[in-house]
Amino acid sequence: MSADAATKKKVHKLQEELRRHSYLYYVKDHPEISDAAYDKMYRELEELEAAHPELVTPDSPTQRVGHEPVSELKKVERALPMLSLSNVFDEEELSAFDERVRKNLAAEDIEIETVEYVCEPKYDGLAIELTYEDGLFTL
Repeated sequence: MSADAATKKKVHKLQEELRRHSYLYYVKDHPEISDAAYDKMYRELEELEAAHPELVTPDSPTQRVGHEPVSELKKVERALPMLSLSNVFDEEELSAFDERVRKNLAAEDIEIETVEYVCEPKYDGLAIELTYEDGLFTL
């Protein structure tokens, strides 16, 4: 089913707003809205684009990741990528996450009886990997 003019306008507006908020967050380090508000808009855009794939554009926030980080940050080459977890808003999404974890472990021939999770508060805007070699902090 083809999108009507109101849907096209809504998708375009969401894309623009999300790009602007992403820029403020990643480049300016000065967000104007909460993560929850951003996630709600993002999810609405995902749903509209899923229902109307003809409205997906290569520059849509659903098709790319953030912005370049602030230039003052030192770049480091990593042996393994730091991967981001998807947001989870309800029990159904948490169960789906657990299922993906178990499926990926099984695909790697890792035998598991119990999977344990640790939850910690999210410190917004910060991702860090600490590297220790022989018990000494190196990076």
